[in-house]
Amino acid sequence: MTIEFSDPLLKYREQHKKRLSYMPWLYWRLKPKHREWAQAWQQDYQDYLQSMESVQIGKDCFISPDAHLFAEPNRNIIIGDGSFIAADCVLHGPITLGKNVALNHHCTLDGGRKGIHISNNARLAAYCHLYAFNHGMKLDSTIHEQAVTSTGIYIGEDVWLGANVGVVDGVKIDDFAVIGMDSTVTHPVEAYAIMAGSPAKKIGDRRDKK
Repeated sequence: MTIEFSDPLLKYREQHKKRLSYMPWLYWRLKPKHREWAQAWQQDYQDYLQSMESVQIGKDCFISPDAHLFAEPNRNIIIGDGSFIAADCVLHGPITLGKNVALNHHCTLDGGRKGIHISNNARLAAYCHLYAFNHGMKLDSTIHEQAVTSTGIYIGEDVWLGANVGVVDGVKIDDFAVIGMDSTVTHPVEAYAIMAGSPAKKIGDRRDKK
C-alpha cells in the first residue's frame, strides 16, 4: 500500500516512525529537531495506552504503537524509566519491567497469574518468548481442559537473552547471566552463567571474559 504525502517531511517522518518502532534504541540518538516530534508522538501514544489498559509507564520510555499490550485490572504492566518495547511484541500482564529494559521486536511475554519480573538493564533480543504458566498433561482430559498452573518467571539485573530464547514457568535467571540464541531455559540459572542449548546448560561464566 502506498501512502501519499504532499509534504515530503511528513513522508520521511512516517518512515522514521517505522524505523524507530523496530529499532527503538535510535530514539535516544535523535537530533533535537526530530526528538521534538518523536517525544510528542510517544507521549500521545503512551497517554492513550495508559487510559485503555492497566499500564504504568516510567519516564523517557519508548513503546512502539505496533506492540500489543494487554493488562486487565490486577494484571498490571509496569514499565520502568528508560525502557523500550519494540514492534510486534505481545505482552499480557502481570509484568514488571525495571529501568532500562529492552524488549526487541516480536518478543512474547505472558505473565500467567504469578507474573514476569524483569530487572534493571536486562536485554531481550528479538523473538524471545516467556510464558509464566503451564497446562497439565494427564490423559483423563484434553490439554485445553487441563488445570493451568502459574509460578512466575524472574529475570535478574543485566541479563541478556539472545534471539529466540524460550523461558518456561517457574524459572529464575539470576543477575548478569547470558542465554545463547535459540536456547530453552527450563531450570534456574545462577548469576554470571553463560548458558546455551535446549534445554539450556552452562557453557561458561561472564567473569572469565576479558
